[in-house]
Amino acid sequence: MLLLILWAAPLVAQDSFRVATFNMALARKGAGVLVRELERGGTPQIAALAEIVAEVAPDILVVNELDHDIEGRALDGLAAALRAAGAPDYPYRFAGPVNTGVPSGLDLDGDGALRGPGDAFGFGLFPGQYGMAILSRHPLDTAALRSFRLLLWRDLPGARLPVRSDGSPFPSPEAQAAMRLSSKAHWDLPVILPSGRRIALLVSHPTPPVFDDDHDLNGRRNADEIGFWVRYLDGGSFPDDAGVSAPRADLPAIVLGDLNADPRDGDGLRDGIGALLAHPRLQDPGPRSPGGVEAADEGVNRRHRGDPARDTADFNDIGGPGNLRADYVLPDRAFTVRGAGVVWPRSDDPRHRLIGTGRPVSSDHRLVWVDLTLP
Repeated sequence: MLLLILWAAPLVAQDSFRVATFNMALARKGAGVLVRELERGGTPQIAALAEIVAEVAPDILVVNELDHDIEGRALDGLAAALRAAGAPDYPYRFAGPVNTGVPSGLDLDGDGALRGPGDAFGFGLFPGQYGMAILSRHPLDTAALRSFRLLLWRDLPGARLPVRSDGSPFPSPEAQAAMRLSSKAHWDLPVILPSGRRIALLVSHPTPPVFDDDHDLNGRRNADEIGFWVRYLDGGSFPDDAGVSAPRADLPAIVLGDLNADPRDGDGLRDGIGALLAHPRLQDPGPRSPGGVEAADEGVNRRHRGDPARDTADFNDIGGPGNLRADYVLPDRAFTVRGAGVVWPRSDDPRHRLIGTGRPVSSDHRLVWVDLTLP
């Protein structure tokens, strides 16, 4: 029996890993701009982002707001910049197409014009702006990827599509017939751990619930983008981009990304993020930081109700929503949580130079990490 225990022990250690999500704010105002920055040696912002990732050294990293290009040059350039800063090598990488900037040919924002970023399937100046990516030290089973980028908003059970004061569809029945649920995409991507066991990353970046009029289009969409994961975890069957309708594979899952929703503060419909946080399949590690607490004494933050230690985004404190919890790593209850944190140092911490005060040095979001073991 002792021999068997000793033989099995390394397998447990192999299935311990650190996972992180980071909105890197690497969206640019033109296609190819980010690629040129990375291939020319980077910028002070990219260097600060890379130093943060190098310090945390996650085994799996989800990145929001990384402009997508078909050739993957931006993702390759980012991986090289991280490696040069001392971060782990990430040989397994994925970045798929997103809805941002993809023209719809319809007036989706109700401004009466058929042009502009608001009429794309996801708000964006060009296809791929504000994209998403996954970097991993462990193999990504991209052949088993399920993307729900093309899922129509109206096909989500209980969809909260916007309406006019008379109850008619906003901005039009034709627009609602074409609106996609995902402002970027929803991905279910398996990861193969060293033991051979598989887990699933459930990745998305819902639209922010702001920049709205009385129709609350963005607020409703944000709540439903989050609500998709609730229904998916409940066993809902949805057609993916390959046309396959099936419930998700029964794998331990991690929901992660910039969900643009705080359960207590800011704009947004609280029941969306509330239902996800309360889902019986998931646990909330409650990552914290000292810097979030220190920053809570600024502007609108004084009126916030949530725990500032859990804030992950430093938005405008004067005339804006202030600091919010927007970024999440929510693991399945099958995992054991060994630690969690938000990289938001206090102003007296030398690492604060990577964050900055006022105009962000790296990003207006903070990296969120969680240490997990799959028993």
